[in-house]
Amino acid sequence: MKVKDITARDIWAARKRIAPYITRTPLVYSPELSEKTGANIYLKLENLQAIGAFKVRGAANKILSLTPEERANGVSTFSTGNHGMAVAHIASRLGVKATVCMSRNVPQAKVKAISRWNPEILMNWDSQDAAGVYCYELEKEKGVKVIPPFDDKEILCGQGTMSLEILEDCPEIDTAIVPLSGGGLISGVTLGLKMSVPDVKIIGVSQERAAVMIESLKAGHPIEMPEEPTLADSLLGGIGLDNQYTYDIVKDYVDETVQVSEEEIANGMAYIMENHKVIAEGASCVGIAYCMREGVIKPGSNVAIIVTGCGVPMEQIKEIVNTNF
Repeated sequence: MKVKDITARDIWAARKRIAPYITRTPLVYSPELSEKTGANIYLKLENLQAIGAFKVRGAANKILSLTPEERANGVSTFSTGNHGMAVAHIASRLGVKATVCMSRNVPQAKVKAISRWNPEILMNWDSQDAAGVYCYELEKEKGVKVIPPFDDKEILCGQGTMSLEILEDCPEIDTAIVPLSGGGLISGVTLGLKMSVPDVKIIGVSQERAAVMIESLKAGHPIEMPEEPTLADSLLGGIGLDNQYTYDIVKDYVDETVQVSEEEIANGMAYIMENHKVIAEGASCVGIAYCMREGVIKPGSNVAIIVTGCGVPMEQIKEIVNTNF
């Protein structure tokens, strides 16, 4: 199976390349969700990566794929937080200079986390699309290589390495529920799973507010939308009007896309906190939020839910605790 210029070999090569720089995260059984749904529900805990988010997989694969000359010029990226943190982390480990550009909407907890690896941080824009324009200008002017957040072969192949781990841990998986934003994660996971198990069902989950990929699918082409405040802030941002990979992969290979409300996201955050003793950000919990709906999961099925990261501000944690416990 070949999709665009991507084959299973690319995902396996990415796995070998990034192995020294990432954590092989566990796939844990969820007794409570399994009982509620009548299915076997597993959580892929990417919040246990060293940076607290799955994005380190794609960033590592992309930067490690650069030539020595390209690394010497430095790298830049535009990110709502987790990807910026991943790029800063990997660049620091490899001795590469990094510049991170992001919108003003990024929570200070994430900005502080990115600062840990001493990149240059710029926050001069109201959207990720505008930050991205600056990064590409920097690449043209100074040769600083852009490490895009999602719409890139090496990025999505890096994210897809978690699908290989899922199949190793539970070959019976027949459904994967994946947070959906720009599409790098779901594209990589979809290709990694379907290249081995073609009939696996992929469900992409977005927030109700400013879900650009879902609205683009409805429109029949990539569109732009203003960002809106949401608990799932890591899922904000455009998909790029000249999208090369993720729009088509999501359109052609993701079986279903759904949206969850802010209340459902908050309940998902409270659920994983209470039942698994895990603090996860809102974007991480959209899959759990969907799974908690009555009747949406086929009884007897084997389901993997991707929990993507734990970059949640302390004030938000307090609010979730005060509201739900």
